[in-house]
Amino acid sequence: MNIATVIVDVPALGTDREFDYLIPEKWLGIIEPGMRVAVPFGPRTIQGYVTGLKNNTDISKLKGITEPLDLTPVLNNELLALGKWLAKESLSFQIAAYQAMLPAAMKAKYEKKIRRIDNNANPVLDHIFKDRTEIAWDEAENKEQLPALHKEIKNGNVEVIYSVKSRGSKKMIRVLKLMIDKVAIENLMNSLRPSASMQKKALKYLLDYPAEKYVAKELMERSGVSQSTIKTLVNKNVFEEMQEEIYRDPYEHKNFVPTKPLPLTNEQQTAIKPVLHTIQEEKHDTFLLFGVTGSGKTEIYLQSIQAVLTKGKDAIVLVPEIALTPQMVDRFKSRFGNDVAVLHSGLSIGEKYDEWRKIQRKEAKVVVGARSAIFAPFENLGIIIIDEEHETSYKQEETPRYHARDVAIQRAAFHQCPVILGSATPSLESFARAKKDVYQLLTLSKRMNDRGLPPVSIVDMREEMRNGNRSMFSKELFEKMEDRIAKKEQIILFLNRRGHSSFMMCRDCGYVMQCPHCDISLTYHRYSNEMKCHYCGFDTGVPQTCPECTSTHIRYFGTGTQKVEEELLKLLPEARIVRMDVDTTSRKGAHEKLLDHFQSGKADILLGTQMIAKGLDFPNVTLVGVLSADTMLHLPDFRAGEKTFQLLTQVSGRAGRHELVGEVIIQTYTPEHYSIQLAGLQDYERFYQQEMVMRKVGSYPPFYYLVMITVSHEDLMKAFGTTDKIAKYMGTKISSEAMMLGPVASSIPRINDRYRYQCLIKYKHEPELNTALKKVLEHYQKQYIKEGLTISIDVNPYMMM
Repeated sequence: MNIATVIVDVPALGTDREFDYLIPEKWLGIIEPGMRVAVPFGPRTIQGYVTGLKNNTDISKLKGITEPLDLTPVLNNELLALGKWLAKESLSFQIAAYQAMLPAAMKAKYEKKIRRIDNNANPVLDHIFKDRTEIAWDEAENKEQLPALHKEIKNGNVEVIYSVKSRGSKKMIRVLKLMIDKVAIENLMNSLRPSASMQKKALKYLLDYPAEKYVAKELMERSGVSQSTIKTLVNKNVFEEMQEEIYRDPYEHKNFVPTKPLPLTNEQQTAIKPVLHTIQEEKHDTFLLFGVTGSGKTEIYLQSIQAVLTKGKDAIVLVPEIALTPQMVDRFKSRFGNDVAVLHSGLSIGEKYDEWRKIQRKEAKVVVGARSAIFAPFENLGIIIIDEEHETSYKQEETPRYHARDVAIQRAAFHQCPVILGSATPSLESFARAKKDVYQLLTLSKRMNDRGLPPVSIVDMREEMRNGNRSMFSKELFEKMEDRIAKKEQIILFLNRRGHSSFMMCRDCGYVMQCPHCDISLTYHRYSNEMKCHYCGFDTGVPQTCPECTSTHIRYFGTGTQKVEEELLKLLPEARIVRMDVDTTSRKGAHEKLLDHFQSGKADILLGTQMIAKGLDFPNVTLVGVLSADTMLHLPDFRAGEKTFQLLTQVSGRAGRHELVGEVIIQTYTPEHYSIQLAGLQDYERFYQQEMVMRKVGSYPPFYYLVMITVSHEDLMKAFGTTDKIAKYMGTKISSEAMMLGPVASSIPRINDRYRYQCLIKYKHEPELNTALKKVLEHYQKQYIKEGLTISIDVNPYMMM
């Protein structure tokens, strides 16, 4: 077959299809589906993915493939088909789906060069090129020579050439292969003159530590010789110098102590039985493992994976967020050793690339990672596990807007294997499916050591205010913190906000400092002494007087993690505090260092945002305090109650997980809200019943599916007018059972100087909806691409803001 069908790296409507390219004779039999290739497209050379091979085409004159970018396919047939399904389901381009499946190192990097064709005397070109035939585009741009070159390109004297480079670079080390035996080494040592002491030193090291190969750097360090000595020995044919590829191992400095499977409780045995049965029978089924915090869900995961590995198959484990990964990685690496590859956002581009290649080369059998690890290139999957399945971070917010749970079920159906969705607080959608037997429900109602869940005390902060307590800590919480520090026990304090204060307000005129590019107030960051926008990144200095009325009565409202830390140090100067939020964990490896510091008992209080709420397991933590349970409750999002309940239950689950008894204190200004009341009781079933009533009344999931269409433009009327037209058009395409809401301004009406409008469709069964939405995308992308209008369609959105 000498024709390849290729999806090209141009994310636009006209190019969202396969193009035919001729395979040059020298590449015949080498080019396969799933490989990346460089192909000519218009005036450029760009990257593309080969999706198939064929013998015939309707095109009279075909262009040829420039070169392959891989020697083996990077996407197998299953992933190629999955990409097509993903593009269709999430209304995105196929190229975006394929790129989401691969590590960032494999996205193409395009380089432009300018080449001189005409070598006749030409003062302009002689000056620009001097004695060269090619110059880099950046060089011409920096010296402002592009206008002159533009003329020469028109005259045919110069051409622009595009080259495609892969960002992924392999890490190479210099290796020295020993070419002579022990006797020859001894003979050489004896024949050297006395002044060649360094060569003798190196040769003695070779006799003392015999090996076939030596890493050059290590050999020089250990034997104490220099680069020039090694070079001399290479010239004397003692060594042959080679370059060898090594993996970048993000965990090379960590020692993992091997662990053995633990005996299962009766409840765990009952839960794991149907899972092991589907693994044995090679059947596809989806299980919802509903287990209270600390009930031993991880052990069920580990033993299910063991059964899969015994059958010679592979496993994918998804965990939310980067904060979970250090402890999860410990558990999996300790059980399965080097069979585990890790994929998450805390790794460098190179480390991710190496971990991905380990999987592709079948050197890893288990992948532990965040959302994108669902695309691990396994060919023989035996199980997929999604821990904390209710987490919203499993939904990708950029194109392709996929949900890892849907992709997992799609992949598991292909491989005929089970999916386990685990959570102490399942999403309403998943629990409703389990109730309807779409998923199989497995329940763990007790904690591992038969201890009860920690008692939860809900403190009404309005009462504290009335009693004259203006501190951010209630009397009860403060007394308990003092008690724990005296007993040398540990405390976790949870606050759903980073920064110092939420906003700055003038006490005289009520002025609140807003971001000039977004309709949102700026957040005060004390350490950098800046006002920052958490949406567009704008930052500015802190004013000494009110910009409106020049009053000096400026106060900071709301409470951020930095402010809590300062307050704690004033009230409990002896307390050692670890603060975890986006600001303290932005540096590579910071998460792990902070958690290790707390784990080893070098700190008394772990203070943090959402990232400390789930999955962490510290034996010495006996008190968990939630400083403000209301921050999420009043957001304009129908899931606000659910997210609050989940978060509070998860945080509460960090206390008293081992021998010591734990306690939880939740501070709130709305203690009567059912999601706070029921989180205090840790009663998921009652919460589910009550929330389902609310969802039914409001016609929200799981009773209805949703589609959100968001339009943004720098001109307010343009954004509104376009959204209005789309709403009217979609209104004619949906049945009377579906509902169209909007257009309305988004909850944050302006971000980065762009106005945002949206409309929402609620539906149960609309077979024509996808086609109509694609038509909307096509129409507006063609019409408004020049006018800077952006339109995004999110099927089953998780971010309603």
